[in-house]
Amino acid sequence: MRKALWWCLLCALCGAARAQPEAMSIHYALVSGDDDPHWPYMQALLQLACSQMGRRCELAAARDMNQGRAMEQMIRGDAGVDLFWGMTSREREQRLLAVRIPLDKGLIGWRVPLISADRPRLLQGVKTRQQLAAFRAGQGQDWPDTWILRQAGLPVVTSPDYPNLFSMLRQHRYDYFPRSVIEVRQELASPNSKGLMLEPRLLLHYPTAFYFFVAPRRPELAGMLRQGLEKSVADGSFDQVFHAFNDEHLRGLGLSGRVIIELPNPLLPEATPLSRRELWFRP
Repeated sequence: MRKALWWCLLCALCGAARAQPEAMSIHYALVSGDDDPHWPYMQALLQLACSQMGRRCELAAARDMNQGRAMEQMIRGDAGVDLFWGMTSREREQRLLAVRIPLDKGLIGWRVPLISADRPRLLQGVKTRQQLAAFRAGQGQDWPDTWILRQAGLPVVTSPDYPNLFSMLRQHRYDYFPRSVIEVRQELASPNSKGLMLEPRLLLHYPTAFYFFVAPRRPELAGMLRQGLEKSVADGSFDQVFHAFNDEHLRGLGLSGRVIIELPNPLLPEATPLSRRELWFRP
């Protein structure tokens, strides 16, 4: 259903029926495996950018790697990986080609905790960062979020394997798993989340952006994606795709009634386009 929706949007908004556009090969790293909650939306944005530029994208997945391994392959110039999507950091922007259009309009920095369903009241009394520091968060070993949380004084337990974090939470090897508001509902619907629940009160926030990162050997790909996404922002098609994929994730989370705990983000690069209000969304 969702694939049909974004394909109809692309055809209607971007003139996808152009005759035989030149093909561009994109090998992307599916860093969270086949259950990556971001993949359908990222696929739609890749195709949107290509269509805006009159190009036909041929997408192929490079599986079984985390973000750190994908980054190292891209830096070495291996032909197997051209691109991955993830949270920005100074290191990533220095070593890779960042397409500085926030794909999630900043929603990746708004986080609701997953907790074990057998401890539903675990964080009930927490209202401040200092109180939250009594509990352990779970994160990916190579995620920028891990450093952000630790710099804020919050204990973090890590795993190199994204799916393993869910079973670790069930086993109480840590206490809560902060997930973005655009991924948590999909994750709760996955078999990985059996025995887990959404914590009903808290909302963590740190300013950040989710970008396409491109291998240095593919500057033409980075440039094409940047121009295509800028065109889609200007003509409104980016927002239409964004709302088609993400509005449903925000429903039912009760964001307006949650206690917000603000965290600083020392990793946020100076070039982050915070002044461009059209690129950001506040839940």
